Amino acid sequence: MPPTVGNRILLVGAGDVGAAYAYALVNQGITHDLAIIDVNEQKARGEVEDLNHGVVWAPSPTNVRVGSYEADSARAGLLVITAGAAQKPGETRLQLVEKNLRITGGIIEQAMSNGFNGIILVATNPVDILSYAAWKTSGLPSAQVIGSGTTLDSARFRYLLGQLYNVAPMSVHANVVGEHGDSELPALSSATIAGVPMNDELSRHPERRLEIEEAFHETVTSAQRIIAAKGSTSFGIGMALARITRAILEDQRVALPVSTLLTGQYGQRDVYMGTPAVLYREGVERVVQIPLSPDEQERFAASAKALHAVQDPYFQSSASN
Repeated sequence: MPPTVGNRILLVGAGDVGAAYAYALVNQGITHDLAIIDVNEQKARGEVEDLNHGVVWAPSPTNVRVGSYEADSARAGLLVITAGAAQKPGETRLQLVEKNLRITGGIIEQAMSNGFNGIILVATNPVDILSYAAWKTSGLPSAQVIGSGTTLDSARFRYLLGQLYNVAPMSVHANVVGEHGDSELPALSSATIAGVPMNDELSRHPERRLEIEEAFHETVTSAQRIIAAKGSTSFGIGMALARITRAILEDQRVALPVSTLLTGQYGQRDVYMGTPAVLYREGVERVVQIPLSPDEQERFAASAKALHAVQDPYFQSSASN
């Protein structure tokens, strides 16, 4: 069980994603203490100084500073990992695995050797495999190791469905589940638009199915478009990480589609995948197994198979805790 240490955050990675996440934390007043580590210490110092110049406008004061594993690991309630090699145009998230396994493993080892015992939140891609690696490397209970999963994918899909139906995305409840990557799928059988079940909507307007399929295709391909246009994705994932952080630190018990260890849910084991999970102060309280149609179940199994094909050569299969 993680210690009760307030809401101190240790962020490793001051690149585009880390900076966007830190900016969201300060703007929303989510933490009172944010320590940032980066291999490029000058970059970390620049981000810290820039963020501190905006604290005066924040809803509550945040102590933003350059951190260290030695000084901050044991005090942090949350370790957030955004460091890693960036996804290049045309490169899949799964192709990043080897180089980012080494980076993530080194971060975890340094934090754990300096007394970390809180919750780990992984954002680096491929996030499902790196979350699994963080669990294995840290030795922490799986409930304390979480990946950003399909939180961003679900937000993208909800936004596009909101545009399609001319409603606010907050009134759209639709989860993208599975791998955060090419094999992910929309769980349409449990989705609602302004309270109307998607199945009912499609039975009345079957012609809209193609539009919804196009919206999901746009969801899956959006990262590549953004990377091609500006070099990286940052704001969407930064805000998604802030939402997950708030859910944990404020003990909200809200269900968000994060990457978490499956121990039989959806018929899958020993793999981290995106699925709604209830988040609270100690991490994942429970996985929410949403209903899937037979076709969705088959696609979810195929997504798990794709992850296992990359993951298993690096890790021996083990019993889940």
